[in-house]
Amino acid sequence: MKFKALIGTSILAMTVATPAFAQDAPAETERDAFGGEIVVTAQRQSERLQDVPIAVSAFSSEALEAQQIKTPSDLQLTLPNVTFTKTNFTGASFTIRGIGDLCVGTTCDSATAIHLNGDPLFSTRLFETEFFDLERIEVLRGPQGTLFGRNATSGVVNVITAKPKLGLFEAAAEGEYGNYDSIKGKAMVNIPIGDTIALRVAGIYLNRDGYTKNTFLNTRIDDRDLYSVRGSLRWEPTDNTTIDLMGSYFREKDQRTRIQKQLCQRDPTGILGCLNTRLDNSPFNGNSTFTAALTSREFLATQGIPAAFALGSLYGPDVYGNTTIPADPRTVNTAYTPSYFTSELTLQGQIEHDFGPVSLQVSGQYQKVKLDASQDYNSNVGDRSLYAGGLGTLQAAANGAFDGILPGFSNYIGPVAAAIIPDGPGGQLCTSLAEESGFGSFGGNKICSDQSLQFDRSNQYNSSWSVESILTSDLDGPFNFLIGGIYADYHLTENSYYVNAFPIDYLTGVLGAFNSYANGLPPSFLGTPFFRNNTGDLKIKSYGIFGETYFEVNDKLKLTLGLRYNNDKKTVVARSTLASFLVPFGQTGTAFDSPFVVTFDADPGTPGNQIEQRRSVKFNEWTGRAVVDYKITDDNLLYASYSRGYKSGGINPPLQPIFEVPESFQPEQVDAFEIGSKNAFGGGALQLNLTAFYYKYKKLQLSKIVARTAVNDNVDADIYGFEIEGMVRPDPDWVINLGFSYLHTKVTEDKFTSNPRDFGGGRSDAVIIKDITNAANCAVAPGTSGNAAGSNAFVNFVNNAINAGIDVNGDGTIGAGDIRPGAGLQGTTAFPADGGIASTGAFSICGVLQSYAAAAGNLFDPNGIQVFTAGIPVNIKGNQLPQAPNYKFSAGVQYTAHLGDMTLVPRVDLAYTGESYGSIFNGNVNRIKGYAQVNAQLQLNGADDKWFVKGFIQNIFNANSVTGLYITDQSSGNYTNIFTLEPRRYGIAAGVRF
Repeated sequence: MKFKALIGTSILAMTVATPAFAQDAPAETERDAFGGEIVVTAQRQSERLQDVPIAVSAFSSEALEAQQIKTPSDLQLTLPNVTFTKTNFTGASFTIRGIGDLCVGTTCDSATAIHLNGDPLFSTRLFETEFFDLERIEVLRGPQGTLFGRNATSGVVNVITAKPKLGLFEAAAEGEYGNYDSIKGKAMVNIPIGDTIALRVAGIYLNRDGYTKNTFLNTRIDDRDLYSVRGSLRWEPTDNTTIDLMGSYFREKDQRTRIQKQLCQRDPTGILGCLNTRLDNSPFNGNSTFTAALTSREFLATQGIPAAFALGSLYGPDVYGNTTIPADPRTVNTAYTPSYFTSELTLQGQIEHDFGPVSLQVSGQYQKVKLDASQDYNSNVGDRSLYAGGLGTLQAAANGAFDGILPGFSNYIGPVAAAIIPDGPGGQLCTSLAEESGFGSFGGNKICSDQSLQFDRSNQYNSSWSVESILTSDLDGPFNFLIGGIYADYHLTENSYYVNAFPIDYLTGVLGAFNSYANGLPPSFLGTPFFRNNTGDLKIKSYGIFGETYFEVNDKLKLTLGLRYNNDKKTVVARSTLASFLVPFGQTGTAFDSPFVVTFDADPGTPGNQIEQRRSVKFNEWTGRAVVDYKITDDNLLYASYSRGYKSGGINPPLQPIFEVPESFQPEQVDAFEIGSKNAFGGGALQLNLTAFYYKYKKLQLSKIVARTAVNDNVDADIYGFEIEGMVRPDPDWVINLGFSYLHTKVTEDKFTSNPRDFGGGRSDAVIIKDITNAANCAVAPGTSGNAAGSNAFVNFVNNAINAGIDVNGDGTIGAGDIRPGAGLQGTTAFPADGGIASTGAFSICGVLQSYAAAAGNLFDPNGIQVFTAGIPVNIKGNQLPQAPNYKFSAGVQYTAHLGDMTLVPRVDLAYTGESYGSIFNGNVNRIKGYAQVNAQLQLNGADDKWFVKGFIQNIFNANSVTGLYITDQSSGNYTNIFTLEPRRYGIAAGVRF
């Protein structure tokens, strides 16, 4: 058998999943039911799709258009055991066979490797544009243990762009108009330059109105305004040498939203924000947030600050208590208009030379990505009238009302009032912009509004490059080989996640004024006046050395063996700040130049005001695969394979406040066993492919929010399932494609971790605490199981001590640095009966509870009292993995009617995705309902396909199907972000080709 590398492509091994096309296929090549060539790039070789013994789906540009696969999200509608969802922090998860991007953070690798023309991409925004001028897309299901750039545990998506054609001038243009006033244009031109060089230029432009109605501002948001352009050059200086160069640029700037909606079963106590039974269209309890806690009379009293400065009480009404949430997933109320900007520059080069017995391919790539997105953090408009008392006191203090008892205090509080309520208590409220200096409103970097604004910002700037070399043999005889190596370098220069809100400016100003006044320091505020989790410098260096051998035992039996060495090194400098240090008013430079900043390295136990993390990790692993395949006939193949996949670990970010979490998380490893059969019958009238697989997963990476920050852990799991894919062509004008998949996932180890929705771990003898100093939750439980009276009495006792004041520094008096009296904390309370929370709850201070538990806990229980700062862990053994629906089904029917030289082609596609869970904790509250989507189109093609006109409709029944969930932090309200498919879209399009 001959082995010859195909330029610009790389897929390990494949079976038919959906119809595949190739442009300008040779006449002698076998063709699929759609008339396209069944050739893909398996094992870095050009091979017939049905001859490759691993599961893959291949779509040509024609197939993408026929099945209305316009974006990566659409791929999930036809691929078995594949789901796609947007996630928090501008990310996305392409999940294959239950393995997706459950890890969240800058040091996480993607479980699904995204490749462009065979080269790996880092942090790509490729999936945010619509597909245009492609040769094909290949989606490989299964871990990559040998040939691919950086290993991926779930599979690979390889996007292959159309290449220039020598000696041929051609051009194409297409225009589309649809609902939401959508305008889209695509164009391509191929220009020959002599006999050996050709240039190809293609682009796309899309502009549409927003999918979402903002009733508060009477505007539409979640629109799109983007373009992308790509230029490719091919040079064939000799018959044996091909050089390809490609440059592409993508840019988007609009009011796109990162999340669709926030759902919550409202907690009336404010201790949790949201309860644990279901997801309602209800506002979370605003008293559960850190902005409410740190501006409350309860907390301010512990700092010796008069209650008149408080913006509210934790036991009083909350800012969202009288608001309503529209039931329509695409209707919101927000006073803040989102913004979204991203750009990506990609440069690629590849050279291949055929030496006869071997071919050498060398490729390189450079990528630069920018991303900046902001939107309402709470997706609601609060009642600012609740702030009237505190704002009035702030203004009065600025005018000297407190100078009689605090001489000169107006000089400290005056700059605060001038910065955040410049027009007085009844005027506009100013909120810090999310910016790098750290001054916010107190440096003039602010946005002012009649409402109390809250918003977040996620930004990222990174660059990467890689180079890969592959030597492929083309020998006569039974033995052939492939060897190669790759080096990749990724540098993230800035990545921050901000949370901004007017109450944060208020608390950092007021607390900073009192703190600096009490200590005789210059008038100051607390920096930063917003939450900022920042990765200032991340470097990833990775290399792999790999090889495979291919041995044909005879004409029917073939053996493949592959091995790879992987090496990854990651270094990071990061910090997290929120009201972390005093910053004098009028300081120049940045807030971090403050004389009151104390920086230190990795040890979270070191005293200091600002956490700066400097850490490095290294990982290395051997992976590989073994495959045996047997050809019963030229159209019937049996195979069995074993492969090992690997994904490197990473570093958890710093937390604010400090909690005990692992500094790093471990690599993933999956041992995958697969058997399959690929068959064609009746000369291609029926194509039927069967695949079954079993995965033994070690150290699956999982993420959860702790202290407003995503941290990651590991767990073992088993995965198994099967896939059936068929295509039927009863006559040349009919095409029917069918797909079905089953998936079973289960956590297999005893893994105890805390559920962010229920820090009491389901225990009726526990008390869930909302810490009034940071709004994080902790839990109190007795040493004797079932002693609810003991744990409740203990919490009530400690709260009484806090109310009376505590001499923290032990100097015999209660003053500065101590917990002052007057907090007025109440006793424990029960959650609603339908809330799914067995524990009681209370507002308190977790650190004080810990101290009293150590000193006096046995007075309330003979075995003492425990305080769980990260919640009471529960065992998730036996739970299903997120984004892993048990069943998927798809079907498509296409008919070609001949009208003289023209054809009329109607097509209908149906896809059903079964139930799944959005969280590893499962349960009804995390359940994602199964959903169906139906698409249809009717296309009229001119003679020789020189022109077409079509009408289309996507999501005919306008289903607002949820694809993913994300549970936010307890100090943000514990609400759930949901992500959905696009709404119904319809329109007309026309195109020409010449």
